[in-house]
Amino acid sequence: MKKKLLASVLFCLVALTGNAQKFALIDMEYILKNIPAYERANEQLNQMSKKWQGEIEAIALDAQTLYKNYQSEAVFLSEEQKIKKEEEIVAKEKEAQELKRKYFGPEGDLYKKRESLMAPIQDEIYTAVKEISDTKGYSVVVDRASAVSIIYASPRIDISNEVLEKLGYSN
Repeated sequence: MKKKLLASVLFCLVALTGNAQKFALIDMEYILKNIPAYERANEQLNQMSKKWQGEIEAIALDAQTLYKNYQSEAVFLSEEQKIKKEEEIVAKEKEAQELKRKYFGPEGDLYKKRESLMAPIQDEIYTAVKEISDTKGYSVVVDRASAVSIIYASPRIDISNEVLEKLGYSN
């Protein structure tokens, strides 16, 4: 009875190891750093961001200037004029906030531009990883840069350079 049980267990172990999955790693940060189109897209996004931030800061500065002027003139203004100036200040501050949300909000222009610039690069990388995985029989490919639970990984299973070669960037 024990021999049959031991033989069954051994058979199951052999069957499981016969179906072992192959794993590979990529370092997405490394790959992206070596793709010139990604660097250009990042630079373009940074320039847009600085420009938009400048616009927002200019409007906020206008609001601040209006407020300082209001404070210095408040004693000379009628109640009606005070209300008008206060509304003008609030409108300027609101304009700055709306512009900030329009440019930098979750569905803002920067997000949309990043999507339009980065999606083709990410799709290209995904396609290259998929082709390499299909060719070499990898069941799982993990991104080393985003997988915080990886404590150690052998450099032998890192296919980042293969992905770059597949994309046409030699390193």
